Amino acid sequence: MTKTTDNPMDGATVTMEHVGGRTLRVARWRMDQTCDHLPVLFFNGIGANIEAVAPLAQALPDRPFIMFDMPGIGESPDPVMPYNPFTMSWTTAQLLDQLGIGDVDVMGISWGGGMAQHFAMQHASRVRRVILIATSAGMLMMPGSPKALTKMANPRRYIDPDFMMQNFETLYGEGLGAGPGKKGHMSRLKPPSPRGYMYQLLCMLGWTSAPALPFLLKQETLIMMGDDDAIVPLANGKFLDMLIPNSELAVFEGGGHLFLLSHREECVETIREFLDRPATRAEQLAAA
Repeated sequence: MTKTTDNPMDGATVTMEHVGGRTLRVARWRMDQTCDHLPVLFFNGIGANIEAVAPLAQALPDRPFIMFDMPGIGESPDPVMPYNPFTMSWTTAQLLDQLGIGDVDVMGISWGGGMAQHFAMQHASRVRRVILIATSAGMLMMPGSPKALTKMANPRRYIDPDFMMQNFETLYGEGLGAGPGKKGHMSRLKPPSPRGYMYQLLCMLGWTSAPALPFLLKQETLIMMGDDDAIVPLANGKFLDMLIPNSELAVFEGGGHLFLLSHREECVETIREFLDRPATRAEQLAAA
């Protein structure tokens, strides 16, 4: 695997971008380098700042990578008005235009997996492939364990280290909770603002992709799930796989909700293999 530095933000260009009436903190890796691959647009999980998933950008050094803090998350200022998947997808497209970025591969984890689905359907013409990680179809989902969900909804997990340490394995599974990656992940988290966290929760209230997926998500799609995820159980990935026409499901044994970190090398290999496949006939026609 490619050698990485201690700071996963090394090499990132971080700017504050004013777009669509909002100010967003944006991180870009390798956007100024000549590359044969499309940039990866990444949507993060609820309440999570850029640094939480920066190791993934670092682990894919042959690809441009872009992600941003949602309003009120990380170092993006608080939102003035609530937003929903439609308006945030539009804002994201405006951001890509502003940065001179055309087509992308889209990836999202958990809450961000919903945004990835919505963006890929709303802006289908600029999305080549989609990767959905530990996510669901929104409101039409099989819920996780009540014990994990009540702690997931509590913003104390970001501001109270003792609370996080005590409940880490309940939230994210034994794979990361019992491993050396726990403290490293926690050290990269920055608490969201109360308003930012609330607006992120409200964004997906009542939203589901299920009715639209068979008709609007036509891109080649990789669904990655852990079989020990207490927050988004594996059944949700199977449901997505059933609904999305050109999808495949990869299941990570012993993976909790953060299997992207606990099973890092296996995940990176899976992602790279999927993105590096030759273009399908449909993709060739779309690019023509």
